[in-house]
Amino acid sequence: MGDVLAGIHATWEFDTDSVLIRFERGIRTPKLFQSLRERRIPYAALSSVTLTPGKRGTVVLRAVPRAGADPLVEAASGQLKEGCDPYRLVLPAEREVLAEYYADELRALLDPASAEGVDRFLVAAPEAPMNFKAYDGRASFDGERISFRWSWTGASSAKWKAGDQTFRVSELAGIVWRSPEALDGYLRLVPRAAAPVDHRTGGSLGDLHGPGGSESADGRTADGGPVAPPVTRAADQDPAAVLFGLGYGPVHESLPFAAAVLESVRRTQPAPAASAPALVNAGRRDPADIAERIHHLGELHQAGLVTDAEYTAKKAQLLAEL
Repeated sequence: MGDVLAGIHATWEFDTDSVLIRFERGIRTPKLFQSLRERRIPYAALSSVTLTPGKRGTVVLRAVPRAGADPLVEAASGQLKEGCDPYRLVLPAEREVLAEYYADELRALLDPASAEGVDRFLVAAPEAPMNFKAYDGRASFDGERISFRWSWTGASSAKWKAGDQTFRVSELAGIVWRSPEALDGYLRLVPRAAAPVDHRTGGSLGDLHGPGGSESADGRTADGGPVAPPVTRAADQDPAAVLFGLGYGPVHESLPFAAAVLESVRRTQPAPAASAPALVNAGRRDPADIAERIHHLGELHQAGLVTDAEYTAKKAQLLAEL
């Protein structure tokens, strides 16, 4: 189309096969947008386009990405707040007719199979190298390796015992990113070969990799069966995870990091079979995971950081996820 549509916090530039989204860098622009700077979204990566009324005299043009097309959206797993959705363009209400025109133009360019998900990423991930400061250490990623360097003030004794960690993306099945805006946010790496963790001893990273040499290059066990997902310990005890917290691992730093890792992990894996998909935010409704979150919530309650009402409401919400 070759046109430009300027909105609040972003500008969309329409090309022959994609739309280039350029984010503003002003003080009112969400920090995630400033971190992303710009993103090129192929029309093939979109499933639909909507135009809805916004707040305070605005309209919102939104391009809806196809399932599996964008590593940032996959890593976020529905946890982004509406105002931080990079696929939303907010415009003054008086530009609604113009916005409707571009919405129709975009719809005409969508693939007939756009409602279906895709098995590979069509949108580029944020580029490495990158790093961020977590509550219990510092995480860095150079495109091939993820490193965790523990903080002497925040890391647990289990992490200090395991020592600083380095992981190759080829050793991983995926990531779990839990927003730092939640009570118990963290980023956890999921190893490809996984064995149950011994919660009595605290274990080490080696426990998660299972017996040496039992996994083949295609991510399956020696007998040809798929690798089982890990039984993970609490994030503060897991050397494959870093904790978030107030001011640590903010969304605009940790989410692009997670997306870049996820894209690299997928790129190093063979085409996923239906029986053994790459894990992204796996186990979010696992009973052990829910129990871990309730335990952490109780600690915050006892410390006076969560009120009685907040504790009761959040605990009920977590129990409802079982």
